[in-house]
Amino acid sequence: MPSQPSPPPALDAPADLAAPVFDRRRAWLVTALIVTFMIVNFADKSVLGLAADPIMDELGISHSAYGLISSSYSILFSLSGLVVGFFSARVSSRVLLFVMCLVWGLAQLPVLIVTAVPALVVGRVLLGAAEGPATPMSMHALYKWFPVGRRGLPSALQISGAALGTLIAAPVVTWLITQFGWRSAFAALAVTSLVWSAVWWFVGRDGPYDQPAARVPARTGGPVREPAETEGPVRVPYRRLLLSGTVIGSVASAFGASWAMALSQAWLPSYLKNELTMSPGTAAAVLSAVSALSFVLLLALSPAVDRLTRRGVPLRRSGGVPQGLAVACAGVAMAVFPFIGPLPVRLALIAVAFAVHSIAFPLHYMTAAAVVPASQRGALFGIVAATGTLPGLLAPSLTGRLLDTAPSAGAGYAQSFALAAVVMITCGAVAVCCIRPARDAARLGGLRGRPEPVSPDPVR
Repeated sequence: MPSQPSPPPALDAPADLAAPVFDRRRAWLVTALIVTFMIVNFADKSVLGLAADPIMDELGISHSAYGLISSSYSILFSLSGLVVGFFSARVSSRVLLFVMCLVWGLAQLPVLIVTAVPALVVGRVLLGAAEGPATPMSMHALYKWFPVGRRGLPSALQISGAALGTLIAAPVVTWLITQFGWRSAFAALAVTSLVWSAVWWFVGRDGPYDQPAARVPARTGGPVREPAETEGPVRVPYRRLLLSGTVIGSVASAFGASWAMALSQAWLPSYLKNELTMSPGTAAAVLSAVSALSFVLLLALSPAVDRLTRRGVPLRRSGGVPQGLAVACAGVAMAVFPFIGPLPVRLALIAVAFAVHSIAFPLHYMTAAAVVPASQRGALFGIVAATGTLPGLLAPSLTGRLLDTAPSAGAGYAQSFALAAVVMITCGAVAVCCIRPARDAARLGGLRGRPEPVSPDPVR
């Protein structure tokens, strides 16, 4: 980004257009539902990793086979995120999120009917297809309720659903697996998904912030309104958006962070139990602690970015550099912790490796959104998510292969974490160098570098 102090660029709005009123109550109700949606989402993702050992023992499968089962979740994950992103401009977010969560519940059923590897694969492929659009489309739905300059905290809460999902799911799912068998966890998550779908159908709504504002005379009085994000049918060719440095850097930070997240969900529980000889309960407590650290970082950083944006700090400095540094620092910790002897120090580095990268998730959406009109935001979010989450397809299966071919499991884990470190450090460096929202917005047709005013006191 150039050095001029400006918030995220916005399209020029005609003077006779009134922006939507910020409905605080409805916005935060939708936020609470979307956070719950993300908790269920990440609990669904985590259950296979938490049940890895009993599943491998019962079905008699190798680490490589389990890694392929885990990776099957991502076969359609990126593609579905991409496809649904383009439909988001034509289909209500209410309908999209309802259908997604409904399918999540159905995806847990095959393994309850037939306990076999094919049933696991079918369920994970279906779950991945339905969860691929979850993060970008729920973020898109959230942005419809909050104007520019007020998205930091809700974005952090939405992403924190990942941390809360693991924080809540790790002990609860582990308890279900220990007490009632691993199938009980799948059944509980199926019921939870179906209940959320029903609640959302009756309560969820689309917000006003991706719609053109109504024309009103300049002299019209009434309540103070928040500025609209976009006005009119302004569009930018997707090729130009995708080749902008800000989008490339945002994808890179998401890619590096997603690599760590994929390892955390698929292999970290097994590593803690088998390499660090922890009991299932202790391993679940460590996973919860890592998630708690992610949650604290998310809640602390993203609102701070909002405050800096309203004060005129360039988004490159407030959002672009931090996300790249976070992924790179987590990568350094990833490379080091397998070789540290004292257990407390190793656990601290594990927390850094698997928690600090999480702040890249809300920030990469905020930086990408700074260079795209709201009418194209859902599609761009789908593209960014599709490319940024490819590690879910690669990391689990590569780790399983390394575990089966290395001289020992410990050596296999060390090789896997070293590979993750290289990916994360590289991605972090790309993000730091490439994310420049003001520069890229100025280069893209139809966008302006003019700062968007932010009303300090929303109404309603």
